Amino acid sequence: MENEKKRKLFSFSKTEKPDLGPEDTTPTLKFFFKLLWRKIGKLMTLNIMMMPQYLLLIIAALIFFLGNNKVATTEYALYAPLLGISIAGGSPTANLLLGIFSRQLDMPFLTPGRTVVIVILIALTVVTWGWQNVGAAYNLRSLIRGDSCFLLSDYFYAIRRNLKQGFFFGLLDAIVLIVLGVDLFYFNALSGQGFFLGFMFIMIIAIALIYMVMRFYIYYMMITFELSIKKLLKNALIFVTLGIKRNLMALLGIALVVGLNIVFVILGLQVGFTLPLILPVFYLPALSAFMAGYAAWPIIQRYMIDPYVDHTQSDTFETEPEAVSDLEQTAEEEATLPPPTAD
Repeated sequence: MENEKKRKLFSFSKTEKPDLGPEDTTPTLKFFFKLLWRKIGKLMTLNIMMMPQYLLLIIAALIFFLGNNKVATTEYALYAPLLGISIAGGSPTANLLLGIFSRQLDMPFLTPGRTVVIVILIALTVVTWGWQNVGAAYNLRSLIRGDSCFLLSDYFYAIRRNLKQGFFFGLLDAIVLIVLGVDLFYFNALSGQGFFLGFMFIMIIAIALIYMVMRFYIYYMMITFELSIKKLLKNALIFVTLGIKRNLMALLGIALVVGLNIVFVILGLQVGFTLPLILPVFYLPALSAFMAGYAAWPIIQRYMIDPYVDHTQSDTFETEPEAVSDLEQTAEEEATLPPPTAD
């Protein structure tokens, strides 16, 4: 009777609320925004740690383009012959064309000192490229899985564990990205000069997109399994098709965020507001990497971990490097695997 009186005294409703059940952590679009909101603070901190990946390159570009050493040059190759025609006697048509194609530009040129500084900045970025991606991927994997994450110590722990492979693949990764970037600019400039060059431009875009999606997976597999670089590339290429829906969603999300930032920068510059030009530096790289990792990790979990490791041992699968060494058989047996509950 006394306990019943106490219960009535401290009760504020007629029915007791049931305990909350386990949270649904299925990697859906809805849970992405929920997880992003929870981890936004650590993502911004991680973004600061990721700054060397692009900050040194930005400094090198500023040194090149904003230097005082510039030379006047013409924008159009037709300027020289038109000027010769005009000097030889000219004609109304030649003089009109000369006025159209005579616009000049002030192009920066490299001095020995600036060249050395730019080369050092680019070399530092290339040499540390793989290590920086390894450390960032390790932290992002912890955030995506909901594990405890100590950003700074985990960052350097992952680098130490993957010191050799991270270095060599980082060099390969940087070279591939540079080559693809140069090819895109080259074939874009020549795409209107024939069918073959236009076709090559489209092919370079397709190859660049495929490789960007492969990069979603490579560093996560590197920090999770003991695989050779050849098998990392082969598995990542297979994942391009196995996770096509999630890959497309990640690409669209990254393109949307980058596009919105470009629009804000253009609008801000038109009204003299420079904050949109600086603000993306503090969140855009980590946010883009988080979207790529959120798309990639569930696919790796589904095809490389779940078929081989019991879910009760999911916290210790990193200590079993021999569990999976290849993904070809997994891809061939895809039809026999249980269908995912949600993508």
